[in-house]
Amino acid sequence: MADDGLGEMGRLRAEIAAQQARIQELERALAERSNVRAAEGAAPCDAASADAHAALAALSWLLTPGPALIRWRPDGTVTLWNDGAERIFGWREGEAVGRRLSDLVAADPVSPDAVRALVLDWTENQFASVTSEGRTKDGQARLCRWNHSVLRDDRGAVREIAAIVEDASDSPWGEHVLLGRLQMLLELLDHSRNSIFVKDVGGRYVFANRAHAEVFKRHVVEIIGKNEHELSPLAPDAIDDVVARERDVLAGGKAMQYEEVLLLGGTYTHFATVKFPILDGRGEPIGLGGVVTNITALRHAEAERAALQEKIIVAQQAALRELSTPLIPIADRVVAMPLVGTIDSARADQIMETLLSGISNQGAHTAILDVTGVRAIDAHVADALTRTARAAQLLGTRVMLTGVRPEVAQTLVTLGVDLSGITPLSTLQSGIAHALRYTGSYRQSG
Repeated sequence: MADDGLGEMGRLRAEIAAQQARIQELERALAERSNVRAAEGAAPCDAASADAHAALAALSWLLTPGPALIRWRPDGTVTLWNDGAERIFGWREGEAVGRRLSDLVAADPVSPDAVRALVLDWTENQFASVTSEGRTKDGQARLCRWNHSVLRDDRGAVREIAAIVEDASDSPWGEHVLLGRLQMLLELLDHSRNSIFVKDVGGRYVFANRAHAEVFKRHVVEIIGKNEHELSPLAPDAIDDVVARERDVLAGGKAMQYEEVLLLGGTYTHFATVKFPILDGRGEPIGLGGVVTNITALRHAEAERAALQEKIIVAQQAALRELSTPLIPIADRVVAMPLVGTIDSARADQIMETLLSGISNQGAHTAILDVTGVRAIDAHVADALTRTARAAQLLGTRVMLTGVRPEVAQTLVTLGVDLSGITPLSTLQSGIAHALRYTGSYRQSG
């Protein structure tokens, strides 16, 4: 299995080398074509040639093997060495890991001072860059660009130095790679739905993607070199607020994330905004970057969802109130309300409202309040019940209080509750029987 793996790796290296040779051949052909056209009096770089160069740049980037990744501890011991590092320096992974970096490349590309300068939290995700000349395994000089960062442990101590290494000695190839990368990056940014931009320290735009240009209803080229006051459709005071926040970001030296609501075209638009300083190698701000996301639709959806939830809560509360204060027709013009649980002031009001409404709607002459399921009868509950009974009596309705257990009766007496006009009975069944007898008498007398 190991031999098969090595064979496959060799085949891939051969294919990569062949593709690189093919690209170099295309470069020579393009150069010869440009020379011929120049000798014939034509422009050395016409549109077709420019397109070919652009295509070649993109092809170069796509066919370029993976970047060289190297990691090493503060004492210089290499912990990671990939195929890209082998391609540049000639050492295989097994030969490199565990050895000192200076022994492999004949240099210490990242000095201790440079490591100390990168005192950054890992979330900053920033790199520094240094160009250093080293040696390959076979002793050839090689100029490399080391894009490095410092990895730290939970206590902030340096754990490793990590670098992406580029071969800076092959200028034509490097230019094509950089051009290809730039083209890919611009395509990525232009197809983002977020507004993405970069300004210099004076607030003038140096880059804006297509989405940000659409905010101003202008071509990207018309934005470059102008500031917010020259472009923004916002009111002057709102523009001043935007500029002030950006100055705070540059002064503070840290990213700022916030949500803002701006009036655009007569409509309030919600944005989630991230703005951050762009720093040079010394940590000094050289510009400001921004990523702005339109979240208006999200906020509207949240508001609609909150309103719907509020309606559901109100409906649920109404249903619970109805369940907690049910009014049951027992017989002709006789209603009963069995009460269960705890009675607070809100529920006491609901009991009175429901009972009086039911008496009025049904023309009830008798109402039974059953307190068998009420957990405790105190002064508050007793007052609520007597007020309800008196209100019902004012409508000409006779009120019966059932479920009065001995301890409840004792409590009512102790509290001195006035039960005049209320007929107390021990059980709901006895109350219903009493009400039916009263109904018969009521009909005969009627």
